[in-house]
Amino acid sequence: MRKIFVLLFILFSLRAVAQNTTPNKVIWYDPIMVADKTYGNVHPRITLDQYGKPLVLWTDDDGRAFLAKWIVKDFAPPMQINTPGHHVFAEPWAGPEMTSRGDTIYVVYKELPEETGHVLLKHSYDGGKHFSIETQVDDSDGFICRFPGVGMDPYGNPMVAYMKMNSGYTNARFVVAKSKDLGETFKGQSRVSDYSGGVVSDCCPATVIESGNASVILYRDNLNNYRNVWAGVSRNSAVSFDKGVQVDQTNWFSPTCPANPPHGIIIGDTIYTVFTSGNGDSSLAYLSKTSIGALSATQAPLTERFGGLISQNFPRIANAGNATAIVWHQFTGDASQVCMYFTNDITTGIPPAYDTVGGGIPTSVDVAIGHGHIYVIWQDDSSRNIMCRVGHYEETETNKLLAENTTVALQRSSNGKSFSVSLPHLAYCMMTDMDGKQYEMDMKCKKNNCKIFTEELDPGMYIVQLHCDDEKIYTYKYEVKEVKEKEEKEKK
Repeated sequence: MRKIFVLLFILFSLRAVAQNTTPNKVIWYDPIMVADKTYGNVHPRITLDQYGKPLVLWTDDDGRAFLAKWIVKDFAPPMQINTPGHHVFAEPWAGPEMTSRGDTIYVVYKELPEETGHVLLKHSYDGGKHFSIETQVDDSDGFICRFPGVGMDPYGNPMVAYMKMNSGYTNARFVVAKSKDLGETFKGQSRVSDYSGGVVSDCCPATVIESGNASVILYRDNLNNYRNVWAGVSRNSAVSFDKGVQVDQTNWFSPTCPANPPHGIIIGDTIYTVFTSGNGDSSLAYLSKTSIGALSATQAPLTERFGGLISQNFPRIANAGNATAIVWHQFTGDASQVCMYFTNDITTGIPPAYDTVGGGIPTSVDVAIGHGHIYVIWQDDSSRNIMCRVGHYEETETNKLLAENTTVALQRSSNGKSFSVSLPHLAYCMMTDMDGKQYEMDMKCKKNNCKIFTEELDPGMYIVQLHCDDEKIYTYKYEVKEVKEKEEKEKK
């Protein structure tokens, strides 16, 4: 039996959104330095803490990794993350990575020397005030490991992807190691790069992205020197990766490895991937949309080629709900620029114009978004500093609702009357329509797989809320489609 409630705050928010005539406008503040250049500026990465404030991770030329936290209106003095005397691998295109949720932060990095150093993880459970000792992630004695990336499953456990190679730097592949005890130990690994028939591009890092029970590893492939971007897909929180899909159809042919990694996010059933493709000075940044359920992809360049454009490189993407920011750096005939697209709803596409938010000599960029603010950082090799630009946007109530929790991959049934979700401890499902009415849904569960029946709902857009016994809530924007009478008769 369904129960119906009226959520007035959602109805109010939808009216407020309808009255907003500039939903993609960002108000920018002046650039600031993250830290004095004596701390270095190599490969900056950014995430947000439980209060929506930025944390920035980077290294210096001596292999030290630092973290700086936002305090009031500026960054506090940085703290060293790695153990003194133990050097961290970093280049502008590869280095330490991190992920966060609430007050939990995971940092991963490759320790030097290259052939014998291990992939290490450190965790913080107090928003970055203190970090644990290192935990070894890899089991690569006798192998070479490099380029770690990190994500987090619904229960706060880290999953780490890294490249594994045989001695002599041969047979490059990506594997994922998972922890079941919040990063204290790692046991076993799953291979994620078996799908094209080739090996991976051995100088190009991968990206770990996750949302609810969906985990995706984005990596650049090498199939007879075609360097397309692929995704290894798991629907069981990285226990196994049983699907793979080519998210990049540009067929970049390069006899040498392009050190230009992909990046991405998951919103609902869609993987949004940004990547660079092209030879030499003609490279362009692209955005790809891939359905997890159908394993089909479409793509388009972020911009068309325009007069004076030389190249675009190292795009990154971040979201809060459907609000999404995409950054990259580009070289034109007379300038080096940090550029950004912002949209309050990526599902409707990107706006026609982008903002130029920084200059200097940018060689690595990153972005974080949430709580009505966008944070863009970049490695500026003209000043030798890490620069940060903060922007403000109007956050819609719908995006607040989506961003408060996390999304989860759903599988629509062939007849359109239900969807399935693989999620442990699911207690009940609520769906909210665009008029603010909320429905408790009938469902049938077997082990960890549940089928939610939608045939009694009117066609239209809904926000799905999946409530679990552990008090976690997963959200999804879902369209209930009309089943035509002809289709009904054919199925009888």
